Amino acid sequence: MSEQLPGGGIALSPDETEALHARWSRCWTPSEVAQQLTGISAPWYVAAGWALDLFRGRQTRAHGDIEIAIPAASFPEVRDRFPGYVFDAAGSGRIWEDATPEVLAAVHQTWLRDPATGNYLLDVFREPHDGDTWICRRDERIRLPYSRIIAHTQDGIPYLVPELVLLFKAKHARRKDRSDFDAIVPHMSPAQRENLNDLLGRVHPGHPWVTELQHHQAHEHGGDSGRLQ
Repeated sequence: MSEQLPGGGIALSPDETEALHARWSRCWTPSEVAQQLTGISAPWYVAAGWALDLFRGRQTRAHGDIEIAIPAASFPEVRDRFPGYVFDAAGSGRIWEDATPEVLAAVHQTWLRDPATGNYLLDVFREPHDGDTWICRRDERIRLPYSRIIAHTQDGIPYLVPELVLLFKAKHARRKDRSDFDAIVPHMSPAQRENLNDLLGRVHPGHPWVTELQHHQAHEHGGDSGRLQ
């Protein structure tokens, strides 16, 4: 993805931004998304807050939308699963309706819209990658095989491992991100917490969550099984 936003698009006013909550109110659940994507060859996973609930095995809070991530090059395969729907690109307070390839190359978020209702059903992150290797868009030095970053629920729904979800949440650390951190960290394995500690040290050195993770680690001992490399 380029870092320069394309021209055009619709700049959202504060009222229009607030109105998006209603347009996302009928978004799909992880199970519904999984049904839509059954059989695709691209590695995909539920991201953000829903991923943490899938890790926990139950829904713990309300979610205003649902996000999945795919390799950017696999977007055509995903797009073909939704005939009759429209993909809008979104970024920096703007929406590009029925986004062109040029716009898609410049922003990573893509919202699936039902043209009959105007409602948004799914947010698709198109992520950088090198073949079967995932590249972190926060820091391109972090590169991992998809097999290491995707976990699955008992019924097979793929989700991003919690340490990477929390890494993305650490950038803004909004109230809900802080709540997610507090709720999830006690359920993570020592190796997962060590992974998160290492990732934060690389991407957000000095982040306050590092101190709290180190406090958890001081009270635990364990092997390195499950470490991201």
